[in-house]
Amino acid sequence: MLVSWEWLSDYVDIDVSHEDMATRWALTGLNHESTAIVDGVPVIDLEITSNRGDCLGHIGIAREASVLQKKELRIPAPQLKTSDEPTSKALAIENQFEEACPRYTGRLIRGVKVGPSPAWLQKRLIAIGVKPINNVVDATNYVMFECGQPLHAFDFANIRGGRIIVRPARDKETFVAIDHRTYQLDSQMVVIADAERAVALGGVMGGVESEVSDSTVDVLLEAAEFMPLSIRRTARKLKLHSPSSYRYERRIDHANMDWASRRCCELILQTAGGQLLAGSVDTGERPIDQTPIVLRESKIVSVLGINVPWERSLEILVHLGCKVSGEPSEADARVVPPSYRLDLTREIDLIEEIARIHGYEQIPEDAAVPLVSSAKRPKDIVMDTVRRVVCAAGYDETMTPSLIGKSQVSAISPWTAEEPMTTLIPLLEGANQLRRSLIPSLIAARLYNQSQTNRDSQLFETANVYLPRTTGLPGQQFNLGVIGLADIRRVAGTFEEILHRVCGPDFIQTKLTKTLVSWNYLAPLSGIAWQIDGETIAWIGQLNRAIVDSMKLDCAAAVGEMNLDMLLEHARLVPQLQPIVPFPTIERDLNLILGEATQWQSISATIQKAAGPLCIHVLFREIYRDTKKDGDGKKRVLLSMHLRSPTETLTSEQADTVMQNALAACKSEFQATILQ
Repeated sequence: MLVSWEWLSDYVDIDVSHEDMATRWALTGLNHESTAIVDGVPVIDLEITSNRGDCLGHIGIAREASVLQKKELRIPAPQLKTSDEPTSKALAIENQFEEACPRYTGRLIRGVKVGPSPAWLQKRLIAIGVKPINNVVDATNYVMFECGQPLHAFDFANIRGGRIIVRPARDKETFVAIDHRTYQLDSQMVVIADAERAVALGGVMGGVESEVSDSTVDVLLEAAEFMPLSIRRTARKLKLHSPSSYRYERRIDHANMDWASRRCCELILQTAGGQLLAGSVDTGERPIDQTPIVLRESKIVSVLGINVPWERSLEILVHLGCKVSGEPSEADARVVPPSYRLDLTREIDLIEEIARIHGYEQIPEDAAVPLVSSAKRPKDIVMDTVRRVVCAAGYDETMTPSLIGKSQVSAISPWTAEEPMTTLIPLLEGANQLRRSLIPSLIAARLYNQSQTNRDSQLFETANVYLPRTTGLPGQQFNLGVIGLADIRRVAGTFEEILHRVCGPDFIQTKLTKTLVSWNYLAPLSGIAWQIDGETIAWIGQLNRAIVDSMKLDCAAAVGEMNLDMLLEHARLVPQLQPIVPFPTIERDLNLILGEATQWQSISATIQKAAGPLCIHVLFREIYRDTKKDGDGKKRVLLSMHLRSPTETLTSEQADTVMQNALAACKSEFQATILQ
């Protein structure tokens, strides 16, 4: 924001140099970028944060100076003479898009003489980098840089039917802006139209067919409120940014619209002549929400660490434009922020205002601010463990955008069958879908590494996925995603180690069940899901050949994903001390011939149950098939049983008894035979 020192003096008397004032502004949040001398006038460049839209005009900057210097703020009161003819007789306005434009107003000035602006007006605009056009357009720019309210002037002779219609643009509707470029619009954009066609792109730029020229006689002046999201979408999609869109994106003071409109009319009448019609056409002023904020004196001390006098605190807020109810003798007050301070919504915001105006330099370095030692959240504890395990397994962490493009891998969606949510304006080129899984992003990262000759990259990411719902916003699920080389056992081992570390050694055997899953993006018989009470906590699989070939991956890829939100629900945050058993472990192997459909999960559970507490582990070793000896539909499963007693050394007879019980259970349950 470029601020002319001469222009600023119209609103406040500052008795310090512009260098000192720039330093004081910088100490209160308006960072000083630079100062230049233009035609003998200091022009100060201030950085305005996105929450301070009230400072995007000279009056807003002057208000800050008046509070800091304890000077009176002078805001011009427009003096207007109007004709007897009402504006509503000559102009009709219809608002069909209140979601994007809550309020639209228009005023008419007849008989203007368009020409160059006075020298004083041109000088001020040139000082802040604005090229003078003519006295009507310059008046709209002057008021915008004066108070922050964008305005637009139309040649009323080119408004067909004497009507203004605020409506959504039609899909693929074309519009020629005053920069003489043609833009293709969509239904999310707001246009200002007359009875036949669009004459302006609402909140962004006017149209070439209705712009004010030397032949203009009657001027229609627009003052409107456009919603930030609508303007931001339009400006970004069309790559068409303007000072008006910049201010609308940061919200304007909707209570100041009428003042800005009257002020601009005053300048036009002064510089271009003409006659202003009585009143205005207004689509409806929306009520101002003035919810009071309770401010406590004790809270100021606890946050700042110093005792700012209560009277001084209330005085600062009053000078900033707040309405304060409550006596100085009371320990709290109700504060209603002014309409132009949309950033003041909480008590802490008011305390920040008190601190910056009172002066941060007033707070000593050794101020006794009460502190409470922080502790790790349960989520942080779990995430530390997850990252250690995955990194130890040889995976490198990556961070990718939440938006992905439409492709074959974007269909990977193990957590929901709903279609992905899409953005109206892609924030990244070619990416407009909110991902439902981390795997598409990891595949893209793998491809990038592959293009950099890093062909054996193994990657992981922890981030949100977005699961659409039938109504409302999507559900956010915090996931771990991994992509490795072809062997899915490495991914499975990594996930099982995470579950073991986070949830305890017995969790996998007692709580989890494994099921085969058949998804078209996984290779046949490679998909496995871990479930708790029927709800999936993790899955793994190998990408099918069609995806590997279409994405041009160098080799097959094993992938997997884990729901970390569910993991946290079952996390054992405080490890339990287990006594060290001093007695040796006996290991016995079993080689069983079983039916092809028998799953390891069932085998392990059956053996564990039959063997009893002396069996501390059942470990899978190998699987192979010999159709010549065993016949079709049979497989051989080699496993190991670890036996140990917490109270004594097991004898061979005790171990044999446990083994016989396990064999008997397998024969009964699976009709298994033992291979000698």
